[in-house]
Amino acid sequence: MQILTISGSSRIDSTNSKLLDHLTDLETDHIYERTSLHFELPLFQAELDSSPLPESVKRWREKISNADALIICIPEYIHNMPAVIKNALEWITSSGELVGKRVLPITFTPNEPRGERAMQSLKWSLQALDSNIIVEISLFKSQIAYDPHISGEGAEILKEAINLLN
Repeated sequence: MQILTISGSSRIDSTNSKLLDHLTDLETDHIYERTSLHFELPLFQAELDSSPLPESVKRWREKISNADALIICIPEYIHNMPAVIKNALEWITSSGELVGKRVLPITFTPNEPRGERAMQSLKWSLQALDSNIIVEISLFKSQIAYDPHISGEGAEILKEAINLLN
């Protein structure tokens, strides 16, 4: 199964990105392709959502179309999902790449209860796009370690959730 992993953090070297980079440590039978939202998607404007599309938007839509499932991992910014992921999702509103697509949304934050509002915001957007949310998980930095491989109580939770994407 080809899984596209998306870090919704606005930081290039974020802990959310590092978590996604370590998914291969979990020894699942999946192929992961991580994409960055730092590839210069323009700010969504309905007027630009027509032919000819910006090249970065075409690539973004193709990546989603080619994936069997998605894992979206986000932090929480001011009790919400980061603007970078919201903008990326807005670019697929009219084209329908997420309709029926299996998605595993993850919040990865320093500690509880952070992430709850961001998860709700992300789920509302994913539901509006008619995606198939398989399961959601909230992880905290105290649950995950990279030493140099992913470990901790969160690693098993993550592995079980990923296996549900099949």
